[in-house]
Amino acid sequence: MASEISAKQLGIDISQGEGELFKWFIASFLFGKRIQQDIAADTYRVIVEKHQRDTPRKLCNCSWQELVNMLGEGRYVRYDESTAERLLKLCNKLNSEYGGKPGNMREQSKDRKDLEKRLGEFEGIGPKTVEIFMREAEKVWY
Repeated sequence: MASEISAKQLGIDISQGEGELFKWFIASFLFGKRIQQDIAADTYRVIVEKHQRDTPRKLCNCSWQELVNMLGEGRYVRYDESTAERLLKLCNKLNSEYGGKPGNMREQSKDRKDLEKRLGEFEGIGPKTVEIFMREAEKVWY
């Protein structure tokens, strides 16, 4: 298996705060599915870099069809419709429950286990996605 793609390889510097943590959150979500890493990385770049959907607000302002189209552009086609729906739910939940900031999840968590539980409460985020996200987030959070 190829080595894991890091935040740095995607041009994400999580030490730079909430905006970068959100980008890694989206990348982790995409990497967490059974899909080739290069396809997930390309899809991340299409959504965040090409279409500038780099904040929860901007992502939530996409229509479901726009997201399906972006996922298709990145060749993330096996799960495009369900992923589009879950990305919209992800940004809505992040906005409504955590003020659009992944860091607020950490602040509201009593410990790492509680934080991982909160991450897992997002639809479409399972243990693998939590593991991927925490691999980088723990560098600035713990």
